Amino acid sequence: MTSSTPHTLIIGAGIGGLTAGALLLKAGHRVTVVEAHVYPGGCAGTFYHQKYRFDAGATLAGGFAPGGPHARVAKALGLTLPIHPVDPAWVVHLPDGRSVTQWADAGQWQAERQAAFPGTEPFWQTLETLADISWDVSSRPFPWPPESLHDIYTLARALRPKTLRALPYLLRSVGSLLPAGDPLLRTFVDAQLLISAQTTSQSANALYGSAALDLPRRGVNHVRGGIGALADTLVNWIRHNGGEVLFRQQVTQIEVKNGRAHAIRTNKGLRLEADNILANLTPWALRHLLGEAAPARLAKEVRQREATWGAFTLYLGVDAAKLPPITAGHHQIIVDAARPLGEGNSVFVSMSDPDDPSRAPAGHRAITLSTHTAVAPWWQLRHSDQAAYEARRAAYTERLLSAAETALPGLRSAVKLALPGSPVTFEFYTRRPSGMVGGFAQESILQARGPSTGIANLWLVGDSIFPGQSTAGVTLGGLRVANLVERVSSNHQFHPHPGPLPGRERVPVLSPSGRELERG
Repeated sequence: MTSSTPHTLIIGAGIGGLTAGALLLKAGHRVTVVEAHVYPGGCAGTFYHQKYRFDAGATLAGGFAPGGPHARVAKALGLTLPIHPVDPAWVVHLPDGRSVTQWADAGQWQAERQAAFPGTEPFWQTLETLADISWDVSSRPFPWPPESLHDIYTLARALRPKTLRALPYLLRSVGSLLPAGDPLLRTFVDAQLLISAQTTSQSANALYGSAALDLPRRGVNHVRGGIGALADTLVNWIRHNGGEVLFRQQVTQIEVKNGRAHAIRTNKGLRLEADNILANLTPWALRHLLGEAAPARLAKEVRQREATWGAFTLYLGVDAAKLPPITAGHHQIIVDAARPLGEGNSVFVSMSDPDDPSRAPAGHRAITLSTHTAVAPWWQLRHSDQAAYEARRAAYTERLLSAAETALPGLRSAVKLALPGSPVTFEFYTRRPSGMVGGFAQESILQARGPSTGIANLWLVGDSIFPGQSTAGVTLGGLRVANLVERVSSNHQFHPHPGPLPGRERVPVLSPSGRELERG
């Protein structure tokens, strides 16, 4: 690199930001990643406690098949990722006792859905047609929503004749395609969409929803050492190739000068200047860091946007010998079809791979139970009635355990360690305002959010920009933002940068934290 090399700074070591940072480093940028925590990954990170490695949020990863986002990044960077495929992806347990296995094999999945939901094959065939189109388009540069003439040109080049087959479904919801007859079909589909599109069939866009529902057939994977190993791999690549990743540095301010993001300040007194800044943050968090310098459009957005979902998560260390014989490591339980999903009525269970000894002590397994939850009630109780907050946390713990025993009878007797995490916990550890996780509900694709912030050299990356949640989704966003920044940078003449600033801290790669989850 030369002294005039553009300096790109990334706030937050999530998968989206690390992906964009690594690609820009390969393109010749000077790259610095600043992370508040002691390990990378954010909601796709893995933390260590009492010899267990727990995935903080995401537990399964997709997008590694040829042409998929992770596969494209791995090829570009020469990475070997520590993954292996999971089949079946998960088993869904319906309230009437039916179980539906999400097989990766197309033939097995077709037989499974026909047995579980007779007479609905036209619906599934329509979804698969739309999913093929969606995945095909996403395998090429596809900057949606377009934010410039260049984006429109790129979108036009990405289209193929078969893409036009999706036009009649552009503004339709998945629910509009569902056949009548079996109400539990809608319950099944709603539960899948809630974990993949953050909304249910009534609102989920048909094109996005088809791809989300097709994810098990595209391949989901275990990550050896926990899903945080994906972020660790990117951190190591960045450092090995001359970039910097600084942990324990929480950004407290983004300085704006002459209409451009100029520098960041951290809680440890570090100040770094940059030509470009990528914020692996939510719009609410970005608005806070900009303060009075926030563009009016961004300020209006965070005032008007409704809060996204939070999660209540239960991290369990269990005696494997006391678990029932099981063939699938992931389960989704729906308790009552008459009640809204989330809040313990739909629970996702993820068990660590028994062949991965790094996840738990010998003879034990790490298990994560999670459910969608509204963030506001947790904070209201936390601020007004600590005893009621703790009672609610205990009630949700019991609710999740009870649901999980549908798939894992006797689970309670196997538990050796239980750590509950509410949205309060998620805010404390991920710095996401109010503990909101998962990104925006994917309803109308015409309302999808792009990376622009209203400041020319400052962009969002992560699950707040289209296509949103999942490691595959944020990697697609990272690819888009890296291409955007590289194109913009090539059109500007950069001024020389000084060397490392006095007192600039270099922090080694750290093992996932051994600190116990926040208890209050």
